[in-house]
Amino acid sequence: MVLRTAAALPAAGVPVDSRLPRAVRDLEEKIQDGMAAYRIPGVAYGLRHQGRDYVGGFGVTSVAAPRAVGADTLFRIASTTKTFTGTAVMRLVENGRLDLDRTVRSYLPRFRTADEAASRRVTLRQLLNHSAGWLGDVYTSTPTLSGYVEALAAVPQLTPPGQVFSYNNAAIGVAGRLIEVATGSEYETALRALVLNPLRLRQSGFSPDDVPGAAVAVPHGFDLEGNVVAVPEALAIPRSLHPAGGLFSSARDQLAWARYHLGDGSPLLERRSLRAMRWRPGPGGTLFVELDGAGVTWMLRPTAEGPRVVQHGGDLPGQHSGFMIVPERDFALTVLTNSESGPLLTAELFGGDWAISRFAGLHNLPATPRTLPPEALAEYEGRYVADQIGLAGEPARIVLDLVAADGRLSGRVDGVEQMLLPFYRKDHVLVWAPDGSDAHSRADFLRNPDGTVGWLRFSGRLFRRHPLTTDVHRTTGSTAELLPATLPHPPTLR
Repeated sequence: MVLRTAAALPAAGVPVDSRLPRAVRDLEEKIQDGMAAYRIPGVAYGLRHQGRDYVGGFGVTSVAAPRAVGADTLFRIASTTKTFTGTAVMRLVENGRLDLDRTVRSYLPRFRTADEAASRRVTLRQLLNHSAGWLGDVYTSTPTLSGYVEALAAVPQLTPPGQVFSYNNAAIGVAGRLIEVATGSEYETALRALVLNPLRLRQSGFSPDDVPGAAVAVPHGFDLEGNVVAVPEALAIPRSLHPAGGLFSSARDQLAWARYHLGDGSPLLERRSLRAMRWRPGPGGTLFVELDGAGVTWMLRPTAEGPRVVQHGGDLPGQHSGFMIVPERDFALTVLTNSESGPLLTAELFGGDWAISRFAGLHNLPATPRTLPPEALAEYEGRYVADQIGLAGEPARIVLDLVAADGRLSGRVDGVEQMLLPFYRKDHVLVWAPDGSDAHSRADFLRNPDGTVGWLRFSGRLFRRHPLTTDVHRTTGSTAELLPATLPHPPTLR
């Protein structure tokens, strides 16, 4: 195992060990170039390539109190936590305490959202493959998961259960509560007993106090003058969000997690259960890349050559990371960052072809941008609205206007262009920055039963379409799901 550590800001220019394989040197150079270009204070990575493991870190934990970032530095891994929740569920499925295809009400008889019929029908599997159908970005802060689940009673249903992929943090919160019911323990205790301890993941926990003495990567944002600033308070998230995104971990532990799911033989799940987490994907769609769908918490990403990429990643204010494995290639990559500009680097590594082509010989599905005439774009123009529920239960809203411009769609927030959306096939668009540079992301449109365009699925979320003339009340100015923003802003768990 090779360790690379440097304490510098910016990180570009740290010598790369010439003894490393060329592809690994390329990765280290890519990370350092991205840190300098995007002003990211610290990055850690873990890589499995051609039967060998590589871990390392660059930069500093905090610009205010710098410590070197290394393979053992703790980052919040945010939504990659969901894969731990899913694995814990599978352990309980193996011993008969949970069943993926039973309804949530089989275990929580009083469970309900605003739609009684959907509440009665939704299954555990649908919670885990993001097809439960209700509003997913519910960040209500409660001291218990039972209280969080009760707070979902008024959450609106957007689509019928099992029919549409729409990223759903709240559904994973319900799955966390089912783990509590099945084990009789609090979620965090159960996860440690079911997953962390058996796999000896000693650098992972729900608080830095769980890993005494470890350095912690502090979140960073930008002040009004554009200076990089440390925002340590952004590390705090409510306990109600722990199943969806609460774990701290290190690059070293994340690489061990990847090896386990590649099938390294560690005792935990039976092999058929491990594989079942990647079988029977739910509805397909987009989440930065095109998806065949989600399995049991894993995003299953098609490639032009055939082998699937099994992927996740996580986004919280100032803590952005990527994680992917390709079992057929014995390849894994995890990259953790401590900056709001981190998604610019992780998009290059986990959304585009850069990493999967170098390390696994794979490519995304082809996507050649097209220019369309105004009459073809007209059916997509509109005001698209996505809702959230904040920490105190308050409503929040993102409003995105799409208008035709030069053969593609222009995405605007409050009249300011945020992105360009060129089509590459019917109902599917690439996401470009306003200057036309590739943001290494894709999105798609969903149609109503009558064939009209009803939704934009962007960042995995559903934005409902309205006429451009509709006066939509904006309850927040946050565009956190659209572009990196100045901290602080509401939690955004991916």
